[in-house]
Parts: sequence; C-alpha cells; structure tokens
Amino acid sequence: MEDEIVRLRAEAERDIAAAEDSETLEEVRRTYLGRRGRLAALFDRLAQLPPDARAPVGRALNELREGLETIFRQRVEVVDRRDRSKRLEAERIDVTLPGWHRRLGRSHILRRTLEEIQQIFVRMGFELVDGTEVETDEFNFARLNIPPDHPARDAMDTFYLGDDLLLRTHTTVVDVRIMQERRPPLRILTAGRCYRRDIVDATHMPVFHQVDGFMVGEGITFADLKGVLAAFAREMFGPGARTRFQPSYFPFTEPSAEMAVWFNDRWLELCGCGMFHPRVLELAGIDPERHTAFAFGGLNERVVMVRYGIPDIRLFWENDLRLLGQF
Repeated sequence: MEDEIVRLRAEAERDIAAAEDSETLEEVRRTYLGRRGRLAALFDRLAQLPPDARAPVGRALNELREGLETIFRQRVEVVDRRDRSKRLEAERIDVTLPGWHRRLGRSHILRRTLEEIQQIFVRMGFELVDGTEVETDEFNFARLNIPPDHPARDAMDTFYLGDDLLLRTHTTVVDVRIMQERRPPLRILTAGRCYRRDIVDATHMPVFHQVDGFMVGEGITFADLKGVLAAFAREMFGPGARTRFQPSYFPFTEPSAEMAVWFNDRWLELCGCGMFHPRVLELAGIDPERHTAFAFGGLNERVVMVRYGIPDIRLFWENDLRLLGQF
C-alpha cells in the first residue's frame, strides 16, 4: 500500500503540473480527488488491511489528500491568472485608435426639400393640408375645367383604377376639394405624390412629387401671385434670386404662366401658375364676381436635381447609400 501511495502522489503531482487550462485541471481533480477517484479507491481498501496497519496507512492517505488539495489549489490560482490575463488581452481596447463613426439616419433629400418648401410658405401664412392619392375623374378633371375630350384625360397619360377612379395626376385636385368644403378667404398649400404614365428616363418617372398652393379672396390679383412666388424664390435660392414669368396654358387658370428662377447659370423652371378660371370657382360654389384666386403647382424632383447636381431622377428611388449619404 505504501508503494501505491508514493506512486499515486508522484503521478498526481505530475498531472496537476501539466494541466494548462481549467477544464483539464478539473478532469485531473476528478481522477485523483473525486468521490470515485484513485485516492478514494485506496481509502476503500483500508478495511482489507490488518487492524494494526490501518492507522498508519490512514494517516498517510489523509496527508496525501491534504497535500494534493494544496497543490491543486495553487495550480488553480496559476491557471486562473493565466486565463484572466489572456481574456483581458483579448478584450483590450487601444484608446489611441480613432473612434467608430456611427451613421445616423436622416430624412431623404426629397423629403427634406419638400419640408423646406412647406415651411417657407407656412411663414407666409399658408395652411398645410393633405389629400388622397386615389381620386375621382370628376375632381381630377371636370371640376378643373378639363372636359371629357381634353388630352389630359387620355388613358395613355393617366392610371385609371376603374370607370371613375384614378391615381391623381396633380395635387391641384386638393385645391378643388378644399374650395368645395371651405369658404374664402383661403390660403392653402399641399404636397404629395402624383402619378402619370410617363416613360422612365433620366428626367421622368411614373410617380413624382408636386407642391401646389392657392389663395382665394376678394381683390386677389396676378400681382399677388408674382409677389408670393418671388418671395418664395428669395427664401429658397437666396436674396438675390432672379425670377421670370412667361405666358403658358393650363385649362384651370386664365391667365397662365410658367415661373423660372436663375440658378447655377441657367433658368430653372419652378412651377406653373395663374389665376383660377372663373368656371373652377363656380364649380366649387365660389362667386367669381366677388372672389378671385391664384394657384401654382410644381416644385418637384427636377428642382432638387438641379439644386444638388443630381443627374438622374431614378437615383431618388434606388436607395443607394452613396447618394443618400451626401445630403
């Protein structure tokens, strides 16, 4: 038995010293000091010894157990320190390295430009309203003085959803809705998506945005229209902005004009505008002998393209972070 004790001590000390990690060390502990380990097997054999030999062998086994437990605890401390050092080294942060740049979300350049336009008109006293993108043929066309045989009703230009329903082709339809529901004086601005069956290219999409505004009251003239749009241009493009109005045609305004602003060494067409046709006011229940109204509509993606040098309207819809991150 004494030879076995000596041999067990030597083998245990060797295996404990060779253990390099916590898992291996725990396996060594179970092998030698576990309830069914090699040392426990020697204790079980004490009953087989002669009575006079049990006491000294028992003392030797107890000393062996205490000695191995001491060696084991010391080795655990060494291995734990080593593991902690490795873990800390792996988690070490070099404070001299540059920080991580976290990209923050932001509104799309189209949305931000529309909001900028809206706020300019709000400061001039306009009220923001919204309307539905699905409209009736009556409000989209008939109440805007566009008869059934007018080219604007061509099925090749409009997305029809049924005999009477369509996707609005302009936000001017919201003007008609508001004039029917409210009474003058009115100063209204709306913005949103419009739909036309345009062939997709660098400057056309079947869905686009439009800002539309109008003012109804007594004594409203074309001079008021020019003053409002010129003030808007100065807010949007700087105090020295030059504007130009040239004759045009729209079924629902008379007279009609196109407004442009000089920007980046070119005339940028901003919107169509004019005085609401008396027939439009009559259909909305407003007396054209007492009230007059001006209206304007446009300020779409092309304005953003010229303002920021974006060459292709399709880039707005591609969600390319290389474009979105620039603005």
